[in-house]
Amino acid sequence: MRSRRTLERLGVRFALAAILPASLAAQEADSVRLSPNYWPKLTAGAVTSVLLHESAHIAAALIIGNSPTFGFDKLRPTIYSGIDSHLEPHKQFLFSAAGLTMQSLIDEGILDIPHHRGGAFERGMLAGGIGTTVFYLTIGRQGSVSDIEFMARMHGMTRTQSTLLFGGIAALHTIRISRNEHYAHFFLRPRIDGRTDVGLNLTP
Repeated sequence: MRSRRTLERLGVRFALAAILPASLAAQEADSVRLSPNYWPKLTAGAVTSVLLHESAHIAAALIIGNSPTFGFDKLRPTIYSGIDSHLEPHKQFLFSAAGLTMQSLIDEGILDIPHHRGGAFERGMLAGGIGTTVFYLTIGRQGSVSDIEFMARMHGMTRTQSTLLFGGIAALHTIRISRNEHYAHFFLRPRIDGRTDVGLNLTP
């Protein structure tokens, strides 16, 4: 009974860390400089993370000797591998796994490599990597061009295995962010008066 209660407490703490990383961070001065460009920089970091995700798909296709193409799937911009998945399922698996793998490695590097932490662009990169992973493991899990779906079709990893691998990495990154004082108020912009702003400031 005691071990069960311990597991339940750990589960609650993990859920809170994943959902509210900002509130669990150390309540010290945020290292982000007070700047009106905070949100544009954070957005630029998130967009860069997504572009690196797509670049990894392109690089993977080129490395294994195929020519990727661009198109639309239900108005959604899509990169096609140029691989016949029936003849070369292993290559298609590598292509599909490249994007999430790239973002996971980038986020790991940001959290591991010593540097001046906590900048808005860096926060956007981290948020982009974690957000993309959450998207593919939830509403994008079974889409017609979903990376998770294609990996399962190629029998490289099942959806459950992909969820445990990429979701587990993203969860660990989220916990590490929540416990690092440099990322306090992760999605909030600090103000001079000590309070924080949430959302976009459209004042010219």
